[in-house]
Amino acid sequence: MFKIPFLDIPPLQRAAGTVRLPGSKSISNRVLLLAGLSEGQTAVHDLLDSDDTRVMLASLRELGCQLEQREDGVLLVTGIGAQLKGSCAKLFLGNAGTAMRPLTAALALLAATQGGEFELSGVPRMHERPIGDLVDALRALGCQIECLGNEGYPPLRLSGPSALKLNEPVRVRGDVSSQFLTALLLALPLVSAQPVVVEVVGELISKPYVHITLELLARFGIQVQREGWQRFTIPAGSRYRSPGAVHVEGDASSASYFIALGALAAIEQPLRIEGVGSASLQGDVRFAEAASAMGARIEAGPNWLAVQRGAWPLKAIDLDCNHIPDAAMTLAVMALYADGPSTLRNIASWRVKETDRIAAMATELKKLGAQVEEGPDWLRVHPLRLWQSASIHTYDDHRVAMCFSLAAFHGLLGKELVGPRVTVRIEDPNCVAKTFPDYFETLFEVVSADPADVPVITIDGPTASGKGTLADEVAHELGYWILDSGALYRATGLAASRAGIDLDDAQAVAAVARGLDLHFRKGRATLAGEDVTEALRAEATGLMASQVAAHQPVRDALQQLQLDFRRAPGLVADGRDMGTAIFPDAGLKVFLTASAATRAERRHKQLISKGISASIEGLRADLEARDARDKSRSASPLKPAADALSLDNSAQTIEESRDLLLRWWAERGPFSVQR
Repeated sequence: MFKIPFLDIPPLQRAAGTVRLPGSKSISNRVLLLAGLSEGQTAVHDLLDSDDTRVMLASLRELGCQLEQREDGVLLVTGIGAQLKGSCAKLFLGNAGTAMRPLTAALALLAATQGGEFELSGVPRMHERPIGDLVDALRALGCQIECLGNEGYPPLRLSGPSALKLNEPVRVRGDVSSQFLTALLLALPLVSAQPVVVEVVGELISKPYVHITLELLARFGIQVQREGWQRFTIPAGSRYRSPGAVHVEGDASSASYFIALGALAAIEQPLRIEGVGSASLQGDVRFAEAASAMGARIEAGPNWLAVQRGAWPLKAIDLDCNHIPDAAMTLAVMALYADGPSTLRNIASWRVKETDRIAAMATELKKLGAQVEEGPDWLRVHPLRLWQSASIHTYDDHRVAMCFSLAAFHGLLGKELVGPRVTVRIEDPNCVAKTFPDYFETLFEVVSADPADVPVITIDGPTASGKGTLADEVAHELGYWILDSGALYRATGLAASRAGIDLDDAQAVAAVARGLDLHFRKGRATLAGEDVTEALRAEATGLMASQVAAHQPVRDALQQLQLDFRRAPGLVADGRDMGTAIFPDAGLKVFLTASAATRAERRHKQLISKGISASIEGLRADLEARDARDKSRSASPLKPAADALSLDNSAQTIEESRDLLLRWWAERGPFSVQR
């Protein structure tokens, strides 16, 4: 099957509106583990729905936790009360470090005290991410841990029982990943019949993430005593107690992309970000301080931020990023817009994340034309003056994909878009599902572009040729918006009919069309907030659509509405005159056809599946009559654009038609043209 594994982002100009952040990944997985280990039931509000949380949920379910999703979205977690429900399990944890590290510690200790055998594995990259310092600390305690591949790396086998040695402090390195310390702090209350001390060897990096751990432990009844950032004591008799309900705040690392977006492109008014603010637990909220240092104007409330462009170009910075290790990646892209070279320091942890992020950022920034220097724990980025199209390899790393989307604002100077209009291609955009599945949809809700820069694919053709289905498939593959122009006429006819308006009254129907509140999203259509998807598909509504479409005033009223659907990153528009009248400059125009007999047979199957009796002969006659009417009408008659590609899908599956069209787009799309 042919599939385009990328998203092309056209030149972007402005940002405005409000962004609601998804739940924090760090908080979500910590809360899930704590709720899973506790006695009783915990109601988890605003939980992040992502790849990382899904693997944690699957693991908790495998370990005996009861999970119930309420209709209001709240997840009810009934924990195991620190008692294993089974003696063995094989857990697949993807590339989720926030699941692999704490589950390793918790299950190693439970196996040691209660017996059992557990295997933990992940994707190939997870098996390259070091866990040796945590394994060494657990082995020193007496846990039995076997590295099934390379020593110091997953996959792991944890077994028991075994005698634990808790009289001496547990020692763990802190200069590779704070997740090792977090894993121990989350797990050691399981064996705290006596005080348990953890000592950090070396400088602890990412201290704000450990702060999150301590705060959440307190909510679950564990009051860890801290002496600086080197010594932590878990009191004797500690046990997990459900707080009853926990609210997960928005993800501060995800906020960094929209803080940067505001600094780059919120020109007329601030971009509002909801879900994090001055009361946030997360250290990455301090990314706002770095953005301010680069010139952004930022206001903050307890749970919100408002960001607007201040200095332009941005100001270069030289910053120790130990306190914002994940969010600092966004600074590397912001540095392209600065007035001098920017240096990000103390970022050695980047090298052991989902990929070697220092090397990855340097490689991909250079593709845009930037001068970049790197060291063991630092990165220096020089401002970019001459931009070039680039296909950004994302390394299955969500943060690489998200921060490089900001490079699409390459041409901004003052309040105008200047310079070359180049396209930024994000390879494997679906990798953002790790923490922010709807990132690109959220981004494109708040940015704008010159319509001339937004790519369009048009699919025209006669009734029942499969235009709508094909358009849905193509738009889904490309991540584009969709315009079902036929639905506009159907919605106009439906709205006018509901209002008691004579469909032959052209001016009255046109007035309805001008006020139409119609939206398409994920295969559904809403009219004034009501889901009218099924109503628009009804045969009677189709007849009304043909009736109102014959009125020129109605077509005039709907033309601007159709043009407004042209928004970044792109549009797939289907209808009868998309390529001829509405989007004559479309990058790809397809005229889709099928024989009347084939279309009648398809329509017959649809009706029969809905329990509606119909005659194939009658359906064919109706389609032929409608074809003749559409081809002969004076207003935008049905005909292919002069430069349209013809596609007869009479003998094709929808998948075959989709793949052919995607091949055409790969050959004619904006990125291929600019290269």
